[in-house]
Amino acid sequence: MRILLVEDSQTLADALRNALVREGHACDHAADGEQALAWLRDHDPDLMVLDWMLPGRDGLSVLKEARAMGWQGAVLMLTARDQVGDRVAALDAGADDYLIKPFALDEMLARLRALARRPVDAIPSILAAGELELDPRSRVARWQGRNLELTPKEFALLELLLRHRGRVFSRTQIFDRLYDGGSHVSDKVVEVIVSTLRTKLAQAGIGDLIRTRRGFGYVFE
Repeated sequence: MRILLVEDSQTLADALRNALVREGHACDHAADGEQALAWLRDHDPDLMVLDWMLPGRDGLSVLKEARAMGWQGAVLMLTARDQVGDRVAALDAGADDYLIKPFALDEMLARLRALARRPVDAIPSILAAGELELDPRSRVARWQGRNLELTPKEFALLELLLRHRGRVFSRTQIFDRLYDGGSHVSDKVVEVIVSTLRTKLAQAGIGDLIRTRRGFGYVFE
């Protein structure tokens, strides 16, 4: 999942970004509201973690503008404002959830996992293809009941293709989902991840479920 983190405290932003990357997400950071809106106009993250109190344009204004321009990703609002009226204002403006500072990191990650389980097409929380199962909550993949030892990027790739079974993703599209804008690696790394994932699936006795459409990209069939 690709996440945009909007937080003006660099210390907190670094801690949250590191935690999100460890969870296997691609995480981009904007330090103020204008940066956040510019990023949303040029990219399409799956989710935004949005601080309310930002320099210049505040988070509530950013949220309203994001919804007005048609962005439909999930939003977790972070704020020290704990009044009922504040929560109502954020939810009415388009927030999907609201977390009061200070908060426990584990709770934030759990709330993000809950938001990730609310896809528009109501895809079930456990993704399955025959005897292959993926649990996005625990980040565990299983084949015939046995856990597969996948890296976070391999799991993220498999989850992406399985969630959108039958849809072809180009190398660039996959790279944008797996890596943030600050990454210095080439999008050719996608070919390496596909290769290692295929090897692990084959070693587990799973057939070639990830197909290459030459000139187009990759698809889970």
